[in-house]
Amino acid sequence: MISLKGPFSAHLRRAWVGVLGCVAASAVAAPQNSANYSATSDTMDAGGRRSTSANYTNDGSVGGIVGISTVAAPAAMVKHGFIGQLYEVTALQLASTPTTVNEGETRLLSGAQVLDDLTHLTIPATSITWSVQSGPLVSINSSGLATAGPVFQSTAATAQGIYLGQNGTLSLTVLETIPDNFGTYAGDGLPDHWQVQYFGQNNAQSAPNMDADADGQSNLLEFLAGYLPTDSNSRLTTRGTDLTGSTFTLELSRVQPGTRYIFQRTTNLETWTDILTVNPVGISAPYSQTIPASGPTNFFRVRLEAP
Repeated sequence: MISLKGPFSAHLRRAWVGVLGCVAASAVAAPQNSANYSATSDTMDAGGRRSTSANYTNDGSVGGIVGISTVAAPAAMVKHGFIGQLYEVTALQLASTPTTVNEGETRLLSGAQVLDDLTHLTIPATSITWSVQSGPLVSINSSGLATAGPVFQSTAATAQGIYLGQNGTLSLTVLETIPDNFGTYAGDGLPDHWQVQYFGQNNAQSAPNMDADADGQSNLLEFLAGYLPTDSNSRLTTRGTDLTGSTFTLELSRVQPGTRYIFQRTTNLETWTDILTVNPVGISAPYSQTIPASGPTNFFRVRLEAP
């Protein structure tokens, strides 16, 4: 509020108004008085105050859109609007979202410089020198695109980046999503992880038609039946009981969940007929199944199939 006192002419009044307009623009935050006028205290705006919330604090600076913003958890600090800001680079931080990649697929990597005040400067991925440090990554191109190779189980890998003398690494996990595509075991009908578990990598004895433990049963049969392919005492056995003329009970030493058991019958050992299919939901040892007979002479067998 501005008030004028005394007998002024219109000309002088206008002059005083001009002068007072200049005084009112002062940034002094205190009352201003004289014999002829008074001005209330100026009010500072929010430009130089601290703004806070439950999650952050911002200290503003008068004269521009500048300040320091901090977050408590996770700890971070951002400086914005400062001219000629000085900082020191303390590390190179690599990242990807997420840190997993399916075998045979790709994941884009990124990088940033970590400064001494915990702020970050983003770096173009093309400016980083990328390489594979370890694990089943086939390559990382100049744009930071990492390509994963085949695995027999989910496997750790490490990507490396170098920028202006700083070295950073990133841990990734290559996920097994294709069960039969690894090395010499690819496409042979047996899960790669099962073959590696019992035979190691690139072992010809792990082929589906091989009988590594010489028990008369192939690796494929022992996998489907849930037995050990390297133990001759671990094998599927069958026997027939309770032949009553119209039915026959076939007993298995055990059944494996996830495997189909197809019971078959023939009267001439040439043409086999499917009689019953069983999909076990639990393991039973022994397991018995009664199946119908036909005619005076019957032969029975059970065929195992993957689901």
